[in-house]
Amino acid sequence: MPKRDGIELGYFDLKALAAYSSCSVRWLRDRLVDRLHPLPHYRIEGKILVKREEFDRWLSVSRVVSPADGLDDMVDSVMAQVRLSKRVA
Repeated sequence: MPKRDGIELGYFDLKALAAYSSCSVRWLRDRLVDRLHPLPHYRIEGKILVKREEFDRWLSVSRVVSPADGLDDMVDSVMAQVRLSKRVA
C-alpha cells in the first residue's frame, strides 16, 4: 500500500487519522456523530475506519479563503474615489 510520511494511505483507524490530520482522536470521535456535518466512516465489529479520500473531501468543505491583506481597504478607497468623481461631474 502507498505511504506518505510513514503513514499508509487507504483506510485509517482514528489513531492513524489523528496522526494524518493533526487532529485529536477525541475531536475526530465527536465529528462522527456531528448532526450537521458528520465524518463519513465505517464500523466493522466496533472498529471505526475512515477512508482517506472521504476524509479529505469532508474536510475540504470547511476550507476558509481569506481576502488578501488590505484588499478591503483598497476596494473602499476606489469606491470612495468613484463616488467623489460622480459628485464632481
